[in-house]
Amino acid sequence: MTDIFDKYGEVAVRHDALLEEGADPFGVCLEEVYSPTEAQVNGRRTILAGTNNYLGLTFEPDCIEAAAQAIRKHGTGTTGSRIANGTYQNHRRLEMELARFMNCKHALCFPTGYQANLGMLVGLAGPKDVMLIDADSHSSIYDGARLSGATIVRFRHNDPADLERRLRRLEGEGQSKLVVVEGIYSMLGDRAPVAEFLEVTRRCGAYLLVDEAHSLGVLGETGRGAAEAEGVADEVDFYVGTFSKSLGSVGGFGASNHPRFEVLRYCSRPYMYTASSAPSNVASVITAIDKIRRDPSLRERLWRNAQEVYDRLSDQGYKICAPTSPIIAVQLPDIETAYYAWSRLLEAGVYVNLAVPPGTPHGESLLRCSVSAAHTEAQIDEICRCFEAIGQELERMAQAPALAMQAGE
Repeated sequence: MTDIFDKYGEVAVRHDALLEEGADPFGVCLEEVYSPTEAQVNGRRTILAGTNNYLGLTFEPDCIEAAAQAIRKHGTGTTGSRIANGTYQNHRRLEMELARFMNCKHALCFPTGYQANLGMLVGLAGPKDVMLIDADSHSSIYDGARLSGATIVRFRHNDPADLERRLRRLEGEGQSKLVVVEGIYSMLGDRAPVAEFLEVTRRCGAYLLVDEAHSLGVLGETGRGAAEAEGVADEVDFYVGTFSKSLGSVGGFGASNHPRFEVLRYCSRPYMYTASSAPSNVASVITAIDKIRRDPSLRERLWRNAQEVYDRLSDQGYKICAPTSPIIAVQLPDIETAYYAWSRLLEAGVYVNLAVPPGTPHGESLLRCSVSAAHTEAQIDEICRCFEAIGQELERMAQAPALAMQAGE
């Protein structure tokens, strides 16, 4: 009998090869967490530069107190789905706050951001519809598209012209067409041209959904995301967002002005049949939304820090995959080099994400940094100093074979 895990053989071989080199990049344990930007890793105090904690709100005192009060008042969990016993008053309050923040009439909450994409895509599209998704979309978008049963069409990354060509070819096919893009793409940190995509969808009679997971709280005058930054926030048909990035908690949401949006409460199975968010998560998110609304200095500090890291790593000769954003993806020539650099950074007390094929666009090997408003000047300096030292080390290693060959001659 074939072993049920044989299908993962190639991936397992790659993972085992990395483990032979040293630490597991996909199993890093934060043994103690001291702040939004520091934790103990492998017994050492480490700067966190790979957490998506863009605004640093995980240790915001008001958010912590709101979560603590909610636990004392409502307990640790709901033990039920929203359509059963899982709707508490604060769930409704959070949805009202999200709708107000996004300037939408409706909002739905989900227990995770991943599930928000599943729930929205499954609810909005069905087997008779066509869903067009950016080729670099997050796995949750791909999975939601497959689960919906819709015909799936991929278009070239961030290419409105390619989207329009594909929509034109589909004229007369499908009951509805839903286009899905992301505000900031999670791996490379590049932004979608949302206004251009909106123009294409309007010309071709399609709906547009923007996943603002990594752009919520980061882009736009009030932090609503990429669509607000491009001046088209009120024209987008549907939004998805997450609580686990700028909002410093766990969960996700969908939002819209569509008059029939509320039908998803009893037609979207990922919403209907999963336990609702814990009271503590809901309470902390309500407080975080208010914090973002009242304190634009959070975004200002975030962008200052991001620009500093981007400029210094660029000056050091690193290839960065996208213009400045809180996600700074440093491209390295291969998996072995990327792993070595990641390990050396961790040994030096800086944690970033290692991103390697097949989970990266175009098979690139990346060190993925995420900058936070909570990073101090000293921490930013240390992150950049460590990158510089490792860059010099990699350069010496690259020159070594040529020098050895010359010596042999």
